[in-house]
Amino acid sequence: MQVTSLLSHQEHEHGPECGCGHDHEHSVVHLWQAVLGVVFVLNAFIVDWLFESGTTLANASAMIGAIILIYPIVVTAVKDLRVGRLSINELVAIAVLAAFASGNYEAAGVVAFFMLTGELIETRTAEGARNSIESLIKLTPTKARRIRRTGVAPVSDSKSKDGDRQDACPTVETEEEVAASQLAVGDVIRIRPGDNVAADGVIVNGHGSFNQATITGESLPADKKQGDEVFAGTQNLTGVLEIKVSRAGTDTTLGRVRELIIAAEKTKLPIQKIVDQYMGFYTPLVLVIGALVWAFTHDLSRVITVFVVSCPCAFILATPTAMVAALSAAARLGILIKNVADIELAAKINAFVFDKTGTLTTGQLAVSRLAPIGEAKPAELLLLAASAEKYSNHPTAKALATLASEAGVPLAEPKDFAETAGRGVKAQINGASVLVGRAQWLKDNGIDASFEKSVDLNETEGWSLIFVAQNGKCVGWVGMQDQTRADAKEALAELKEAGVRRIAMISGDRQVVAARVAAEIGCEEAKGDCLPQNKVEFVRAMKSKGYKVAVIGDGVNDAPALAAGDIGIAMGAAGSEVAIHSATIALMNNDLRRLPFLVKLSRSTRAVINQNFLFGVVFIIIGLSAAAFGYIGPIVAALLHNVGSLIVIFNSARLVRKGEELEHFHPEAIADKHDHGSHSKPTGELTPKLA
Repeated sequence: MQVTSLLSHQEHEHGPECGCGHDHEHSVVHLWQAVLGVVFVLNAFIVDWLFESGTTLANASAMIGAIILIYPIVVTAVKDLRVGRLSINELVAIAVLAAFASGNYEAAGVVAFFMLTGELIETRTAEGARNSIESLIKLTPTKARRIRRTGVAPVSDSKSKDGDRQDACPTVETEEEVAASQLAVGDVIRIRPGDNVAADGVIVNGHGSFNQATITGESLPADKKQGDEVFAGTQNLTGVLEIKVSRAGTDTTLGRVRELIIAAEKTKLPIQKIVDQYMGFYTPLVLVIGALVWAFTHDLSRVITVFVVSCPCAFILATPTAMVAALSAAARLGILIKNVADIELAAKINAFVFDKTGTLTTGQLAVSRLAPIGEAKPAELLLLAASAEKYSNHPTAKALATLASEAGVPLAEPKDFAETAGRGVKAQINGASVLVGRAQWLKDNGIDASFEKSVDLNETEGWSLIFVAQNGKCVGWVGMQDQTRADAKEALAELKEAGVRRIAMISGDRQVVAARVAAEIGCEEAKGDCLPQNKVEFVRAMKSKGYKVAVIGDGVNDAPALAAGDIGIAMGAAGSEVAIHSATIALMNNDLRRLPFLVKLSRSTRAVINQNFLFGVVFIIIGLSAAAFGYIGPIVAALLHNVGSLIVIFNSARLVRKGEELEHFHPEAIADKHDHGSHSKPTGELTPKLA
C-alpha cells in the first residue's frame, strides 16, 4: 500500500502530503487497531485447530478481525476515488476485499495485517530517520537565565569619609528564569558550565570552551572569550559567561539551519521526479495484469496475490530513504544541503574552483619568520615587537600577540605609545626606545638603512614585513603571511584521488601570491588579479568546456562566482546569513576535508539508490511471476512485501554512518589544544627558540 514518504511532515502540521508526488491520503494506522484485529484472526486459527475447521465461531472471529484490519485500507482507497485519483492504495483494497468477499476471512485479515504492519514500520522508520536530523536542531533550551541590572537611588545625600558627595547609584543585579522564546535582542543571559546556549550572542563577560558540533560539525571544543560570538544550541563546557543576545528565536543560526533542512526535505532528486511521472500508470497496468491472470486461470487467489505483491513499497522507498540518510550524515558534519538534487549532482562534479583568501588560506596574518639581526635573540625580538604593538588594532599586532601568547613570552607594558596609521608604532619598552613598522618608517626615524640587506623575502610574493629597532638600531625583522589552512593540501589530494579532473584557484591577490599559495597546497592551476566579474568568467569558461563545476568561497564577496557554478559551496557559514544564502551548500565550519567527503557521500547515495531501485524492480517482476503461476499465496506475498521494504530501508541506513572518521573525538587533542593553543607556530630554521 502507499507508504508515507520519509520526507512528508506530520499531518497535523502540513496536511497529508507524501513524497511520491501524488498527494495521496494515507491509512490512519494505530498500533492498537492492528493488534486488536490480529487477535480476532488468530483466535479463528486457534478455534479451527482445536475444533472442527470452518465453525461459525471461527468464521465470526475471522470476519470481525478482517473488518477491523481492512477498514483503514478501504477508507483510504475510497478517499482517493472520491477525488478522481487512482493509486496503488486501490490495489491493496481490491485484494483484501476480494479475499473477504470470497469468504476467506482469515486470509483477508492476515494480508491486511501484514500490509498495515508494513505501514507502521515504514512510518516509524520515517520518524526515526527524521528525528536523527531533528535531534541536531532541537538542542536550544526552553529556558534561559536573563540578567537584569537596575540602579537604586541613594537614601540620602550622605557624604563619604573624604567629604565627597555620594551621587553614584549602586547597581542591583537580578537573575530571572524566562522562556527562551521571550528573549529579545539586547538581553543579557548567563550561561553556566553544561548549559546549552539559548540564543545567538556575543560574550560580554567570562570565557569558556564550547561544543559547537551541532552547528559546525567540529568534534573539538572551541575556546571563546569576551567579544567572541556564540551560537544557539551549542554547549558551554567550562566557565560561567554572560552573553548579550544578538539573534533570538528562529532568527538564530540554529533556526536558519532548521529552515534549510526542512526546505531540503521538500525538494526531490531528478530520478524521483521521473518515478512520480509513471506511478499514475502503474495501478491500471497491474489491474490489467490481474484481469489477464483471471482470464487464463479463473483462480481468485492468484489475482489477489498479484495485487498484493505488486504494491511497490520497496520501489517507492528507494529514493527518499537514501536521501534522508544522506542528509542526516551531512548535517551531522555541519554540511547544509539546500536542495537534495545537489546530492546527486555532487557525484558528477569533476572540477573544483577555490577562492584563495579565507577559503584555502585563513584570511588572517600569522608570524612565519622571526629574523634577529646581530646579537638579538628570537625571544627578545618577539618581546619588543609584541609589547610595542600591544595597544594597536592592526592585524600585525594581533599576529604578534598570538605568537607571544602561544610561546609563553610575557609582554612588557609600553609607555609613551604612539601609532602612525599605516606606518608603525613608537613606545618605551623596559626603558628602551622601540620602533616597529615598515622599512621606510624606520628610515624616516633615523635608522641606518643597512638593515634591509638582511631581508631574503620578497613582499610581492605575499609576505608582510615589519622591522624592529631598539635605541636607534635595527635588531631584526618579522615576516608574516596569510597562512594556508592546515587541511588544504590533504583535502585537494583526496579530491584528486576521488577522480576530480581539474582543481583551480582564483584570487583577487597578485599572481605571484596566488602561485605561491597554489604551490604550497598542491593546486596545479592558479589565477590571480581577478575581479569578481573575472571569477565569474573563469567559471563559465570552465563549464563551457564540459566540466561540472563546484565553486568554493567564503560566501561574502564570492556570491557571483558561487552562483555561476553548478554547485556553490560557502565555507565557514556559521553565524553568517550572507554565506548561508549565497550558496547551494553551506559548510558551517572551515574544514576543507568536508569537500571530498561530500563527493564520496554523493556517489554512495547514488549507488544506494540504484541498488534500491534494481532490487525493487526485480522484486516486483519475480513476485508477479510467482503469483501468476501460483507459486505463492496472498499471505506469503504480504509477508514478502514487508521483507522487501525492510531490505531497502536497511540498505539506505548504511549512509547514516558515513563520515564518522571526520568527527572522531580525541581527548588527547583537546588536552594538547588547551596546553599549547590551536594556532600553528612558525617553522623553519628561523623558528623562534624561546625556551
